[in-house]
Amino acid sequence: MSKKIRIINTGGTLSSVMKRNGLLPGLSIHDMEEELQMISGDTDVEIEDFCSLDSANIFPEDWSALAKRISEIRNDYDGIVVIHGTDTMAYTASMLSFMLRNIGIPVVITGSQLSITNPVADAMENLRCAIHMAASRNPGVFLAFNRKVMLGCRASKVSSLSFDAFESINYPNIATISSLGMKIDTSLIPDRTGIFQLSNDYSNKVCMIKMFPGIHRSFIESIANQGYKGLYIEAYGIGGMPFLKHDFIGTLEKIIKNGMTVVVGTQCRYEGTKMDVYETGKRAIEIGALEARDMTSEAALTKLMWILGMTQNVEEIRDYYSINVAGEMST
Repeated sequence: MSKKIRIINTGGTLSSVMKRNGLLPGLSIHDMEEELQMISGDTDVEIEDFCSLDSANIFPEDWSALAKRISEIRNDYDGIVVIHGTDTMAYTASMLSFMLRNIGIPVVITGSQLSITNPVADAMENLRCAIHMAASRNPGVFLAFNRKVMLGCRASKVSSLSFDAFESINYPNIATISSLGMKIDTSLIPDRTGIFQLSNDYSNKVCMIKMFPGIHRSFIESIANQGYKGLYIEAYGIGGMPFLKHDFIGTLEKIIKNGMTVVVGTQCRYEGTKMDVYETGKRAIEIGALEARDMTSEAALTKLMWILGMTQNVEEIRDYYSINVAGEMST
């Protein structure tokens, strides 16, 4: 029996056409139906338009609605493919990993660097990869791009123009395509830890900042004064932040005591934080900051948004953030 796959189109470059002001999503999924049938092989593909947006215009409410839609139809299909713009694709893949944790089918996000209307585009190859991963019956949320499949919460966009735009950060690829076909390493796919239950609430009171020499602590105070409940910081190296001259860590201590959750990650793409090595990291841990470890910035931020959407209890927040929910961090 052929596998039944649902393709959900949200827009992005893959479905874009040239308009007066530049490329804009303009093709409906039905405009691409002939191409999709060409690459679907022996799978039974059904299609729908969810929205038609450049991914720069994708917001958390879109993640929540998309997760809800996937939850509604999950029992009717062997797998689901989501067509998405590349710019925020890693954020969407990360958040869906949390909102759809323990889902029993493959959900595969993909897109392209060139529109499907371009004769040299990467669109068809990426869609082919995504469709066949969706037909694999390996459950979880994945991102397919340039003949490789990554765990959704480990993917990050690393190139703005290259077809090889995404990498799996601090974790091996789940699958690769070569002349031998698609090879899936099932040992890399996190085990389901319970039954599926849609969890698509989130907090929009979360902010992300990047450390730079000269950043002033008043900036942190202003974020707290605006009512934000969570802050993700891309710190230096393995998690260092200043405490001399401008006592950045001292200010963080004040806002943490006043109820804000602060997570510290790193600007370095690979290997993550290790905040127990230097004084600049140890001080942050001592005041109650949480550590992102080897999560991507996309996963660290969306995980914080997701947790704060479920609870405001400080101990529950710390517990949730410390556990590996969907394979987003090494244990």
